[in-house]
Amino acid sequence: MTSLWLTRALEESRARGFLGPGAIEPQIQHAEGFVEAWRAHRADPPTTILDLGSGGGLPGLVLLDVWGHPTTFLDSMEKRTNFLLEVLAWDDVPSGGSVWRGRAEVLARETRGDSRFSIVTARSFGPPGVTAECAVRFLHIGGLLIVSEPPEGADRWSATGLDQLGLVSRGTFRTSAGYKVMEKIRPTPLRFPRSSGTPGKNPVF
Repeated sequence: MTSLWLTRALEESRARGFLGPGAIEPQIQHAEGFVEAWRAHRADPPTTILDLGSGGGLPGLVLLDVWGHPTTFLDSMEKRTNFLLEVLAWDDVPSGGSVWRGRAEVLARETRGDSRFSIVTARSFGPPGVTAECAVRFLHIGGLLIVSEPPEGADRWSATGLDQLGLVSRGTFRTSAGYKVMEKIRPTPLRFPRSSGTPGKNPVF
C-alpha cells in the first residue's frame, strides 16, 4: 500500500511540473520496478541508495518508502532539490533522506560519495555511456547500477565500454518496463568520471 506522504509528495511534484502530467500510480509502479530488479539479484535490501538525477523524486522517494534506508537524491537543479528538501522535512517522511545538488561527475569524486553506495538508480539521467560513467564511482565493489530502459529493444550498453569503467552487465530485468542491471566488479579507474561536462560531450560508448 502506497504511503499517504508519498502520494502527496508526487502529486505536489507533478503540480510543480517536475513530473509528467500522467496518473501517479503508474509512475509509482515504474519506480517499484527498481526494487524488483534489485530483489532479482540480491536477497537483502541495499543499505545505501543514490538516485542519480532525481528530478521530481522518482524513483528515489519510492525507494525511501519501500526500504527506509539512507537515500541520497542527487540533482543539479536548484528548484528540484529545494522541493526534495521540503518533502524530506515533512513529519511523516522516513528519516535518512539527503539531497546533493551539483554535477554528478563532480560530486562522485568527493569523499562523501566515492564508493559509498550499494545501489545507484537512474530513471532518465542520460544516454547509457554518460549514465554509466557518472554513476560508477559512487558504487562500492559489488554494488548495482540499475537504469530504466524501454520495454523492448536492442541492448544499448557496450560490454567493452562497461568493462573500462569496472562494470559488468547482469542483464535486463523486465516487467511492464525494462531495467538494465550492472554490477561494479573492481575499483573505478582514476580517470573516471572525467571533468564536468566531458561525459556528455564525448561518451565512453
